[in-house]
Amino acid sequence: MRGNASTSRALNRRLILNLLRNRGPISRAELALATGLSPAAVTFVVTELMDDALVIEREAMSSANGRRPIPVDINYEAHLALGFKLNRDNIACVLTDLATTPLATLEAEVAETTPEGMIHAIEHTIPRLLTEARRDEKDIMGIGVSIPGEVDPQKGLCLQSPRFGWRDLPFAEMLAERVHAPVWIDDDVNAFAIAQKLFGAGRNHRNFAALAIGTGIGCSLVLNGEIYHGSNSSAGKLGHITSIPGGALCECGRRGCLMAHAAEPAMLDEYQRRKGAPTSRTAFAAAVDSGDETALTIVGEAGARIGRHLADLVNLFDPEVIIVGGEAVQFGDALLTPLRSAMEEFLFFSRPELLTDWVPSSWARGAAALATQSIFDFERSPSG
Repeated sequence: MRGNASTSRALNRRLILNLLRNRGPISRAELALATGLSPAAVTFVVTELMDDALVIEREAMSSANGRRPIPVDINYEAHLALGFKLNRDNIACVLTDLATTPLATLEAEVAETTPEGMIHAIEHTIPRLLTEARRDEKDIMGIGVSIPGEVDPQKGLCLQSPRFGWRDLPFAEMLAERVHAPVWIDDDVNAFAIAQKLFGAGRNHRNFAALAIGTGIGCSLVLNGEIYHGSNSSAGKLGHITSIPGGALCECGRRGCLMAHAAEPAMLDEYQRRKGAPTSRTAFAAAVDSGDETALTIVGEAGARIGRHLADLVNLFDPEVIIVGGEAVQFGDALLTPLRSAMEEFLFFSRPELLTDWVPSSWARGAAALATQSIFDFERSPSG
């Protein structure tokens, strides 16, 4: 890449930060050897990063040959990121360090799903998170918000969100004006994939798919280390592939989408239909755990349907691995075994490993990763 001295310095910063992110604490001499930079260049960049509180010296280990060189590491604890995952009834909120390690979490209720209602809830949640973590507002380096729908992260626009009825909404700019901090936004599954790329099961893979099964179904693609958004920021909408022509009505307004037949709400609706009585998600999950034949059949059918379509995605893009997340991971092998079997049946050549990587705070941590990602990629700027 050609550029001026400022660009070269930014590239060197990114190179060293990403090496430290992948390898952990190493000495300046090891950094020079691994990056190909001169010792003087490494010293200059490390000093600059230390001045910015992004890098810190760790304690050197003693050995039989004397004291080893002082290792340097990313100063994950010095800076904070906020993550907000927007849902229909609530917002999943998290305050993290630069490694997206949660320092405080909570769910904020939303009075209404208008942009103003969501922004109001976020604004009033930030002091609560800071108080819980006993941290200061000055340490916040950015805010990430994940939105279900189609999002243009470069422009900070929610192009459309059928779940909220939003269209062409400059959400990042609107929120940044209220919270006075840099704001990044993206689709919720892309945010999950970014967290996997930085610090999760995808950190050692250049090409992988991140499949999320919950209220919806999405599959974000990481190609050559970057999220593939597509020409209209609508790539990865696996849940809106037509699975049954003329089938059930989807929230997008079309019929027969995979999401309408295999996402969690579809499983729950089908269970209620077969049982002839209203059932909560908690009761359905308990039925799966207890081996209820009807519940297991429904989850298995959903898994097989998802696996069938996932095979087409593998045949098209050939990912190294597929990382599975979302609330439906709770169903374990009841979902994943038929999913794997159906995918295997329709695969052409590649056989990517299916990995699960999900904890309850994963959605919000993914949103926080939208902000922390900017530390490791100097070309990525906030949208607000």
